[in-house]
Amino acid sequence: MPAEPRERRAARHAGLPTDSAPTAPRKTPITADRITDAALQVIAAEGYDALTIRRVAAVLGTGPSSLYAHILNKDDLDDLLVGRLCAGIELPEPDPASWREQIHDVYAQLRDVYLKYPGVSRAALAMVPTHLETLRLGEGILAILLAGGVEPQAAAWALDALTLYVSAYALERSLVRQRQRNHADDWVLGRDELIERFSALPADRFPCTRRHAAELTSGTGHDRFEFTLTLMLENLAGRPKP
Repeated sequence: MPAEPRERRAARHAGLPTDSAPTAPRKTPITADRITDAALQVIAAEGYDALTIRRVAAVLGTGPSSLYAHILNKDDLDDLLVGRLCAGIELPEPDPASWREQIHDVYAQLRDVYLKYPGVSRAALAMVPTHLETLRLGEGILAILLAGGVEPQAAAWALDALTLYVSAYALERSLVRQRQRNHADDWVLGRDELIERFSALPADRFPCTRRHAAELTSGTGHDRFEFTLTLMLENLAGRPKP
């Protein structure tokens, strides 16, 4: 079989076999997008607590050092994750006549995408947003609040408070689901048992809790979420300057 470079070249042109070793298929290059995809895959399957640089690298079939060419650290990965999730949120054209409904819809979208990846909203807590998609979402929410006549300072703080609440709500729901899946965790109580326990409390020390045990444990689906957002938004328009 041809051995010299000139002969190998001629053999390739003629469609003849050469003595060169078969070329291994090229690996798909590591990118920030692929790292984000892999991280979301880990969270969807195992929860945010399982997310580590090493775990993401294993999903990609590489070592952790390969990831550090594209991300700085775990905080940088969190920024990418929140940015990716925010990218899927649809923002409406701000409408002064329906601004409250628009805020409800945007935050319901964010809630649902957080719940799809258990615990991921923890990545958004205490984060200074730098990702353009995260900033895009904040810009859109702020524009809706301002269109509704909310004073700029109140709108800015409301953006922070509403986003914080949604992150905390999604995190709590994820933790509850995690505990409910753990069948060995016998101290997770259902509503009926909670009402029974509240109703059995000493009347002289817990009169309100006993009397309103049903109300304290009521709410299905996202009833409490809707209540809290409505409560916050109803107090914004016409609020005096701080």
